[in-house]
Formats: sequence, C-alpha cells, structure tokens
Amino acid sequence: MARAATVRVDVNLQPEDLTESLRADARRGLTSSPKQLPPKWFYDDEGSRLFDEITRLPEYYLTRRERSILHAHATDIAARCEPDTLVELGSGTSEKTRILLDALTSRGCLRRFVPFDVSEGILRWSAEMINVEHPDVEVHAVVGDFERHLDRLPDGGRRLIAFLGSTIGNFTPDARARFLRDLAVSMERGDALLLGFDLVKDVARLEAAYNDAAGVTADFNLNLLRVLNRELGADFDISQFAHVASFNAEEEWIEMHLRAASDQRVVVPAIATDVSFAAGETVRTEISTKFREDRIESELATAGLAVAEVWRDDAGDFALVLARRA
Repeated sequence: MARAATVRVDVNLQPEDLTESLRADARRGLTSSPKQLPPKWFYDDEGSRLFDEITRLPEYYLTRRERSILHAHATDIAARCEPDTLVELGSGTSEKTRILLDALTSRGCLRRFVPFDVSEGILRWSAEMINVEHPDVEVHAVVGDFERHLDRLPDGGRRLIAFLGSTIGNFTPDARARFLRDLAVSMERGDALLLGFDLVKDVARLEAAYNDAAGVTADFNLNLLRVLNRELGADFDISQFAHVASFNAEEEWIEMHLRAASDQRVVVPAIATDVSFAAGETVRTEISTKFREDRIESELATAGLAVAEVWRDDAGDFALVLARRA
C-alpha cells in the first residue's frame, strides 16, 4: 500500500503574538478619529461559525458565484498553470479550494498544498482532512499573518497562489497595493496568482448581502465586541451597539460599522484605555471593495502583475482573475 504524503505545520504565530497584535490594533483603532478596527478579529471560533452561516444565506451571492466559476473552469485553470504546488492564502477550511485540488490532482501535476491562515486550529484540522482526501499530496500548512509572514511561504517548484472569496477587497487601497506588491516580489517566473474579485453591481443587491433578513451578519459584526470583551477585559454593552452596512459610492466599497445607541464610556483594561462614544458614533469594522475590471488590471499592473485570464460567473457578479509577473 502506498504511504500517505506528509503533513507539516509551520507555526509563526503564538497565542501571545495574537494577543499583542489585538492590543495594538484596539489601542490604535479605538483612539483614532474616526474609530476603526480591522476585520481579522471577527474570526474567533464563533465568528468563523457565523461567517460560514453567512456564506449560505440567500442574500450572500459571493460564495455561490465564486464556487460556480470554480466548478466551470477549474480544469481550465489547471491546464493554464499546471502547478506542482497550490498555495491558498486565508485558507480557513479550504472548502472551495477542494474544487481546485480535485482538478489539479486529476491532471496529475500537484505534489504539494500550502494552506496559510492565522488560525492554527483550523489549519491543523483542514490539513488533516486534505491529507485524507488527497493522500499523495504533501500538505505544508503555514500559520501566519498576511502583513508579517508572506515571506515564510515555502518556495520552489511551480506555484499557483490562490486568494479567494474577494478577501482582497477587505484591504484599504494602500494596504492592498503593498500586499499585491509583496506577492509579486515573492513570485518566480513560473508562478501564477488566482484572485477572487466581487464586481460592482446594483447597490440594493450589494447592501442586501451585508444586511441579511435573518440578522446573521449583524451578529457576526457584533461578535467583534465580544472578542474585545473576552480578550481585553473590555466592558462593551453589546445591546448598546447596532450593525450598520451601506455602500460608499465614491470609494465603491461596502462599509460595515457598529453604531453606538447612546453616549457611553467603555473601559478596556488590557490597553489601559477608556473609550468615549457619542450617541450615533460608529466604529468601522470592515470595508469590502467592489471592483471594475479596469481597476483590477490597473492595480495589478502597478504591483508588477499582468492579467493572463479572467473568468466570470453567468450573472457577471464575480470574477476569478489569473495573473503572472509582468
């Protein structure tokens, strides 16, 4: 009987690193004007569960559209790239990526899968699942932060780097430019980059995707305050904040905020800070940029990347873009 390929997990983040990073983000974001917090802190166990529920909501078209593109074109992607290594950034459970994995292993080119995520627990679980499903593929998982550990990705071979889910839209323009530039610098000539982009569309549909009737997205947004209460000893009264999501037409992005229902003062002992909120004041918790194809091409070109292929779903809601170093 053939021996299963190995599973390796490189851990670049310890619990204390995450705690210190959260403290720094909370100190900087809650004392800034306007207040803002990065969306990566949504994803504790409960936040991850809620987001998985969001992806199945009728209003949230993004996951279904991207999955439909992968089902329709995974074999085309495999044929265009023929990588021996698939790298997935922000891998989570790697649910959609299994479509790519199946196509690549069917073509006979894939030798290694590199999932990269901030959550060690989720990575270890998904790495073991992938190893069971694809026993001939080496799994080399990397626990790390996009902003600090992209240089820890294993190199060598011919890599396809996948960043799906339109997560690229959660970066501010400056941060997105740095991220794409860092990726481009890390890529060898044979490597390719596969990016998911949510496209600009009817505002009512965009806003509905972030204001679902069941209130799951609202609970997901409010969960950020639960994380601060638990991890930093804060005393946010969750009932005094409301989820708000709307489309910023000038920036062409959805903004998610938490809005204070009353004047209040919140104590955050872990950062030795008291935070005042006026009634109606908000803290921005996420942006989700929506793209036009000329913007995609321009931003990639600025980073030193050239568009090689674009695949869209039948409704024109979402795009998967294959890029290579220019």
